Amino acid sequence: MSAAAPSLFPSAHVKSRPAAHRPRRGPAAPGLAERMILELASAEDVRSGVTHVAAMLRRDGGAARVEWWAPTGAGNALRLEVADGGAVGRRIAVPVGPAGVLVLTGDRCGTQLVPVVRRVAPVLRRRFVEEELAGRAARLARRNEALEDFAALVAHELKAPLLAAARLEDAPAGVACALDIVDELLELARGEDVATVCAPGECLDGALDDLGLLTAEVDSDLPGAFPLPSSALRLFLRNLVANAAAAGARHVRISAVASAASTTLLVDDDGIGLADTGRYAAGSGLGFRLCQRVAARYGGELELSARVGGGARATLKIERA
Repeated sequence: MSAAAPSLFPSAHVKSRPAAHRPRRGPAAPGLAERMILELASAEDVRSGVTHVAAMLRRDGGAARVEWWAPTGAGNALRLEVADGGAVGRRIAVPVGPAGVLVLTGDRCGTQLVPVVRRVAPVLRRRFVEEELAGRAARLARRNEALEDFAALVAHELKAPLLAAARLEDAPAGVACALDIVDELLELARGEDVATVCAPGECLDGALDDLGLLTAEVDSDLPGAFPLPSSALRLFLRNLVANAAAAGARHVRISAVASAASTTLLVDDDGIGLADTGRYAAGSGLGFRLCQRVAARYGGELELSARVGGGARATLKIERA
């Protein structure tokens, strides 16, 4: 649930906690701001802290209803995170910076509670930013750990046997191409391709050139930009198209859709479908799971699903930063 401005927030859509007693009608309780600051500062997380603060604003401050609208990470949209109370009345929105907006409902909110909330706002902003940064750091640490595992997998399990095969007099022609793919993977693992946006049409052309003659017809409807390094997207396209061809596809359709939260690449084919998932791991020999590891490196997800009417769909979803 999201809204662009506090005045548009539809409180009727939220199941609120019923009031256990009639709110106070006298002045806000002395020391309310200090107690709210202590509650926020000592809470386990921001949401639980604001939940307690909202209850205090109703119990000790006389507010009929308190709402916290927090950022969603998708532009300027907000979502309702905390709601306490069910009464209607005058609504006042108090911005709290990167933490979003606190909305107070009640006849006395303007003169009594807004100054109190403004005293608490710096603590809420700081806790919110600290929690966001901690979450990002944890996600980055997990990605780095996965990246180290991934680089070790490529170095030890792929490149060594490929190099040995390349030294043979009758080495298959695909060995050299596979070595190039491994080098691209290592480049991605080291983060040497610093560009985070590429032209998907060019990446598709390069992937098709790498694959050479195909029995499947490939057509596309792609945007001018995609949120991945060119080497990464080229690797995905090459592998997914090759896997579709290996599964007996005669036609492969590549498209992309975008939303406020993500960009998704779709590779549809009319092959054997998921009756024989092993055939979708053919292609370059890297396998679908390894491509999933590369997708995770960029905070994305790669999935394979059956299409209605036959064939399969590979979906590469990249969340917007």
